[in-house]
Amino acid sequence: MFPLCRIALIAGLAATAGAAWAADLRCQAQRGAQAPAIVELYTSEGCSSCPPADRWLSGLRGHDDVVALSFHVNYWNHLGWRDPFATAATTARQYRLAERLGARQVYTPQVVLNGRDHRGWPGQSVAQLQPLPGPAPALRVWREGGDLLAEVAGGQGELAGYWAVLLDDVSNRVTAGENAGEQLRHDHVVAHYQPVVPWRGAQPHTERWHLPLREPHRVAFVVTDPTLTRPVQAVVLNCPS
Repeated sequence: MFPLCRIALIAGLAATAGAAWAADLRCQAQRGAQAPAIVELYTSEGCSSCPPADRWLSGLRGHDDVVALSFHVNYWNHLGWRDPFATAATTARQYRLAERLGARQVYTPQVVLNGRDHRGWPGQSVAQLQPLPGPAPALRVWREGGDLLAEVAGGQGELAGYWAVLLDDVSNRVTAGENAGEQLRHDHVVAHYQPVVPWRGAQPHTERWHLPLREPHRVAFVVTDPTLTRPVQAVVLNCPS
């Protein structure tokens, strides 16, 4: 027979586990037919003109009607500072977007609003950012243990999408390159970018993804056209790990 203190301990652990599981089930976010404005910033810590755009994007925090994503690119790394947030995948995304837009070259900082090049961002407020035109497919994202699930309720034509792990309030002291000596701070940083293969939008569709990071973070799921460059809906999930 267990001592009373051990019985109490086991009961307490069971209650804690049950509470954690219940909280996990409540960790979800969803949108109906109205999509948010989707803002992509292509930036680099090696680019001297990028910090103002980084600060502007940070000002979009805390607004449910905007999904902001900061994609760091690696083609400025040759100037002497290796951007720790830049990846080949995020850089390839900007090149793919430029090809779709018919642009001759990529540049930073580039702001893309709802899939279109947007050069009027300086000084713009959240209220001035137009949402995606509707109606959009309903989207629900939730967590089950170490997995994330996204459920897309129908849609027009063929659809695709991507997961993006977002980091906030991250900073670096830059020691070389165009921003040498600067302390740079960022929000909405895409720390992991994971596209998903296209599906037929006429039927409800569910995607499952195993979380690649353990620390607390936000995760976005963005529904797009098959090229991954035209967004149609997005939700950001904010859960403790």
